[in-house]
Amino acid sequence: MNETELAIHANEIRKGIIRSVHAAKAGHPGGSLSSADILTYLYFEEMKNIDPADPSNPERDRLVLSKGHAAPVLYATLAEKGFFPKEELLTLRKIGSRLQGHPDMNLLPGVDMSTGSLGQGLSTAVGMALAGKMDQKDYRVYAVVGDGEIQEGQIWEACMFAGHRKLDNLVVILDNNGLQIDGDIAQVCSPYPLEEKFASFNFHVIHADAHDFHSLAEAFAEARETKGMPTAVIAKSIKGKGVSFMENNAGWHGKAPNDEEFEIAMKDLENIGAELCRSK
Repeated sequence: MNETELAIHANEIRKGIIRSVHAAKAGHPGGSLSSADILTYLYFEEMKNIDPADPSNPERDRLVLSKGHAAPVLYATLAEKGFFPKEELLTLRKIGSRLQGHPDMNLLPGVDMSTGSLGQGLSTAVGMALAGKMDQKDYRVYAVVGDGEIQEGQIWEACMFAGHRKLDNLVVILDNNGLQIDGDIAQVCSPYPLEEKFASFNFHVIHADAHDFHSLAEAFAEARETKGMPTAVIAKSIKGKGVSFMENNAGWHGKAPNDEEFEIAMKDLENIGAELCRSK
């Protein structure tokens, strides 16, 4: 799949994020939009044996959205991949819906782990990677973590274990948009320097542009070639990417657009989509 095709999928996923959060009148659009290109590349190019007709294939690669509050991006990606009808995105956070505020693996096929309590998702991803090694399986495990989330001590306990066990089938992707619910991560509780921290836990560290598919392709190819240690991809991103008034605005971490804002956001994304179609 070429980069324009991937970008079209990513833009459709962003539309799904905005539609679902607007319909729910609640949710987390900022960090969902910033990680849309990452999940697009993973589900449409990188991960193997991902099939909506066989969501529990034991040979499939796994995705753990450790920053579970960004559930709208996972749901929109799964819908774009064909796991369920896109119309169901409008049931986000509704009573009885399969699309709860945080992913629930018992409700929705395609969700590999229930997440939401920050820090715990990476620990389960490490467990999945260890199980793969013990069972002599070839699947890989990808865990997407957030800037605010890596302030959790459990993240670094998981990294210590993964590095010690040399889990080279594990890739941790940091959606590094620089903002959390209370503002700039460097001011709230700085996790920097990131590369040195991951490296100290025996991780191979790669820097990538979270919105450049060529950069992501190179990063994940390098991760596959890395042996004897897990990989951390520090993916520099823009919170609220694609929606003009949400970009780099911490206020859009966890609130829904009103009707007027929804129309502006969708217009932004429609314009991006039109430009992408012209460039095909």
